[in-house]
Amino acid sequence: MLDNINAQHTLVTEHLGIERLALVTGWSMGAGQTYQWAVRHPEMVPKAVPFCGSAKTSLHNFVFLEGVQAALTADAGFRGGFYDTPPTTGLRALARVYAGWGFSQAFYWDETFRELGYSSLEDFLIGFWEDLFIGKDANDLLCMLWTWQQADVGRTPGYDGDLRKALSAIRARLCSVPAEKDLYFPPEDEQWSSQFIPGGEVRVIPGTWGHFAGGGANPTDTAFIDGVLKEVLAS
Repeated sequence: MLDNINAQHTLVTEHLGIERLALVTGWSMGAGQTYQWAVRHPEMVPKAVPFCGSAKTSLHNFVFLEGVQAALTADAGFRGGFYDTPPTTGLRALARVYAGWGFSQAFYWDETFRELGYSSLEDFLIGFWEDLFIGKDANDLLCMLWTWQQADVGRTPGYDGDLRKALSAIRARLCSVPAEKDLYFPPEDEQWSSQFIPGGEVRVIPGTWGHFAGGGANPTDTAFIDGVLKEVLAS
């Protein structure tokens, strides 16, 4: 994440000439980047709204990503990363592992995927999940997974791996917006982190969409996030 923010900082300051940001925000790994911005460049970030993400990837989240990685690399066509053609069997397997985590148990119980236009569970697994990953490069995905797994603002230079110390250094008004049933980033994790941020608070997105409450597909969840963003910007 720190590499991501270093590149973004160069873009913003050297190429765009911006010295201070109104607000930093992002979903999922973008939320992790939001935390990293607030820790690495507190003088530039007066306000921050990470949604459906965290300042440090939890061990449970890390283990989930190990399963996703194993599904992809088990494809014989992956060839240790030196594939000539996309390892589509592994990509489809990765998608099916991901499918059990991106949305909540209640989402599947209620068959809410039908609201997205899918006629059955299998239709959803193929049309949404497999389609989401089948066109992506396998090594690029593994690089993203590694970045996600290693996310930890405590590893920012000057904090010696101390997550609490890093969170305490955030100067921004930081409103974290987790989703009620997010299986990656549960609200309890964000409530723990928020207690160490001087200007920290948590607003929980209600509902059953889990991690994808932040994905823009559900207008109700999107309106909730927009409401928080507008409030923080206006403060």
